[in-house]
Amino acid sequence: MDLQLAGKRAVITGASRGIGKAIARQLSREGVDLVLAARHGDALLAAAEEIACETGRRVRPIIADTGLDASVDALIEAAVSELGGLDILINNAATPGGAAPAGRLAEVSGQALLDDVNVKVGGYLRTARAAAPHLTAAGWGRIVNIGGLAARKTGHYVASIRNVGVSALTKNLADELGPLGVTVNAIHPGATRTEKTTPEAAEKAGRGVTIGRIVEAQEIALLTAFLASPLSAALNGETLQAGGGAPGVIDY
Repeated sequence: MDLQLAGKRAVITGASRGIGKAIARQLSREGVDLVLAARHGDALLAAAEEIACETGRRVRPIIADTGLDASVDALIEAAVSELGGLDILINNAATPGGAAPAGRLAEVSGQALLDDVNVKVGGYLRTARAAAPHLTAAGWGRIVNIGGLAARKTGHYVASIRNVGVSALTKNLADELGPLGVTVNAIHPGATRTEKTTPEAAEKAGRGVTIGRIVEAQEIALLTAFLASPLSAALNGETLQAGGGAPGVIDY
């Protein structure tokens, strides 16, 4: 399927490893020129060089902290200058699984909650706010927010709160920006195999889902590429569950 992405320009946050890096590789394969953003320079530079070498597309790394207004504003300004414009924003920057244990009320740290929400929800808001004028000026754009299935279950206070926040932010952005040609959707991955996943963790994750195996980062990247494409125009303000299927649960 031709996703009609060739020549588009995208910013991807949290792109140095894991799901973010997989999304960057897939979009680059589809012909998208990229700015990759993350806080850690060595891994970010390595990811950008690897993907550019593989695909031949323009892939530029920019160190940024989405928890800070000034850093995000500078990121988007530099990306627009580097790419000559902006069509797509992929928000993925966050601490995987949450910054601290928070399975029980007594374990919840107020600072950990604020830090996590500031980066994941606040950070997604910051990047969308900075990118929106460029997307709406062109009359077309896509924002895809990567959340997590902790939004749909208990067991980790901070992870649940921040990922529910991603869905709420997504719908608010979609209602405001949709009439201006910019759609905004979210994906909630469950357990996903990345470079850090052990065989034991993958086997355990596979036992808990109806497809019988862990979801691959590349599979999340393929969903993201579709949502970032012109072909996804019928979807706006939606959150897609992408965890391999929860047994016994009916979502409607």
